[in-house]
Amino acid sequence: MAKLFNLSIISPDKTLYEGRISSLTAPSKLGYLGVLADHAPLIATLGPGRITLREDSDEQKVFNSKGDGLLEIMKNNVTILLTEPAK
Repeated sequence: MAKLFNLSIISPDKTLYEGRISSLTAPSKLGYLGVLADHAPLIATLGPGRITLREDSDEQKVFNSKGDGLLEIMKNNVTILLTEPAK
């Protein structure tokens, strides 16, 4: 069983996702960034692209981000702030 961490994806209008996941891939300005549990603390700027996450049930979810954003990793808590709503 994969180790889990908390993820929140927030847009200006609403919270798009909140839950515990086993992996995350997000489009940083320097290329795609992969995140697993116990990742080192990090703050990164995001660009447009696919945000892909895998839940504990092994279900994969994809959000298509149209704009820029910010990703913060701190003690198995990841927060993504988006400037535009994702679909």
